[in-house]
Amino acid sequence: PICGSLLPVFTNFRLETLHYNTNLVSCGMIGKTGGVGQMKTYRTAQVAQMIGIHPNTVRLYEELGLISRPERRANGYRVFTALHIAQFFLARTALRVEVLQNGLRANAVEIVKASAAGEFDRALLLTGRYEETLKSERENAEEALRIAGEILSGAAPEDGGTMMTRKEAAACLQVTADILRNWELNGLLTVKRRQNGYRVYSAGDIRRLRIIRALRCANYSLAAILRMLSALSWDPAADIRQVLDTPGEDESVISVCDRLITSLDAAIRNAGELRDQLNHMKMQF
Repeated sequence: PICGSLLPVFTNFRLETLHYNTNLVSCGMIGKTGGVGQMKTYRTAQVAQMIGIHPNTVRLYEELGLISRPERRANGYRVFTALHIAQFFLARTALRVEVLQNGLRANAVEIVKASAAGEFDRALLLTGRYEETLKSERENAEEALRIAGEILSGAAPEDGGTMMTRKEAAACLQVTADILRNWELNGLLTVKRRQNGYRVYSAGDIRRLRIIRALRCANYSLAAILRMLSALSWDPAADIRQVLDTPGEDESVISVCDRLITSLDAAIRNAGELRDQLNHMKMQF
C-alpha cells in the first residue's frame, strides 16, 4: 500500500530536505540512521498514484532517461524503489517552470539525466551552472527594462533627424534586415515609405526599435513586447515591468507563460530546490 504520509509532500512537489527525509523514514523507505534500510518496492500503478501522473507517463520517464531503469520481476512488471521516487520528484521540480530561452530547459533536463545515471556530483555541478545562467538571464531582463525606461524618458541619446533606409537602420541597431522585417510583420513597428516604395526609418522609429532590440536580447517574446508597446501608446507613464509581466484577459496559456521575470524568479527558486534534493539523494543513495 502507498504510505499516506508521503502524499502531501508528493502532491505539492515540495521536497525540502527535512520534510523529505522525515517522510521517507516514517514510511520505512530509508533507515532512521540516514542510511539505506529495508527498501520498499512499488509497482507502476502505485508510483503513478504517488506522483499524480498516468502510468504511461511513468514509463515515458524511463524511456527519456529521466529516472534510472528499474528492475523487472519474472512476470515483466517493473519494480521501483525509494531512489526512483526521489528521481521522479527531482524531474518534476526541474520541469515545473517553463524556461525555454537559451537552452535553459535543456539544461534542466541534463541535470535530471545526470542524476538518473547516478552522477550526483556532475548533476550538482550542472545545477550550479544552471542557477548562474538563470540569474544572468534575470539581470538581462532587468537591464532591458532599464534601457527601455531611459529611452522612453528621453534620458538615452537620440539619433539625428535624418531618415534611414532599412539597411542603414539595421546597421545602426546591429541587427539584420531580415530581423527588422520580422518585427514589422509581427506588428511591432509600422514604417513609412517613400514614393518609390522604399521604407524609411525616422529618429522615433529608431528609438522604438532600440526598445524592441533591448527586450529581444533579454529574451522577451514578440507578444510581450507588442503588449508593452501597445500599452505605452495609450499611457506613456505605464509601468513597463508590470505591462511586460501581466497577461491580458484575452491571452492564451502560451502567452501567459511569457511572463519572463516571474518565470525566471520561480526557476531560480527551483534551482535551489534541485540542489537540496540532489545533496539529499547523494547522501542517501
